[in-house]
Amino acid sequence: MARVRYGARTEAEIAEARAARSRLPDIWSTGVAAVWESDPDAVAAVLPPPLKPSARPLVRANISKVDLTGYPLGAGSVAVAAVHDGHEGWYPLVMPMTHERALTGGREVFGEPKKLGEVSMEREGLVVHASLARHGIAFVEIRGAVGEPLPLPGPSTKLDFYFKFLPAVDGEGFDADPVLIHCTRHEKVRRLERITGDVVLRESMYDPVADLPVLRVLDITIGEKTSDQQGRAVERVSADALLPYIHQRYDDPQQIHDGPPRGSVR
Repeated sequence: MARVRYGARTEAEIAEARAARSRLPDIWSTGVAAVWESDPDAVAAVLPPPLKPSARPLVRANISKVDLTGYPLGAGSVAVAAVHDGHEGWYPLVMPMTHERALTGGREVFGEPKKLGEVSMEREGLVVHASLARHGIAFVEIRGAVGEPLPLPGPSTKLDFYFKFLPAVDGEGFDADPVLIHCTRHEKVRRLERITGDVVLRESMYDPVADLPVLRVLDITIGEKTSDQQGRAVERVSADALLPYIHQRYDDPQQIHDGPPRGSVR
């Protein structure tokens, strides 16, 4: 009988897949990063407990091109500064990706708020234009002119916070208490330049980052970096406390709050 591809993989095949993952080379991306100071009440409002606002109400946007062989990827994120149990980090609200392959592992393993979207990052000479778009709306746009090279930072460690959960089958809350994830990234930078420019936020009912206004741009850079990441489940969190924020993950929150459909299409 010909092999049934949906059938179980052998132990050897599983071991080889794990080994191949461990042999992955550094993957370098070219990206624009902007950090701005926003309204402290707005930043505090988007943080589910037990996350708390950091000392400064900061918002960060990253827009990158990743040179995967035969599979170029656009990747972005918009995150707010947050603190958990004394650990300073970032809480991403939306992470647009241009391919489904980049969505599945991040969403299912780490609980990352990834969504399919359009990611553009172009440089022509000294002029840079980068944007994140979904549903035909470029809800974040960064534009400017490249200035002087910046000193390269040494290897650094950065922390992101995610909530990993599964909506309940009966449409009432979650199947189990959600888990707060600490995702640690080890980052190396091989090129870094300053950008003089601005950040434009546009109204979108699907990605309402315009509610985090740009009060003062602190830093815009363009550079090349590589990183790896390791996730750790640090604690179970209150389902009742997280439920009011679940709409952050979905374009249509009624899919979650209205319960299961009466019929389904197969």
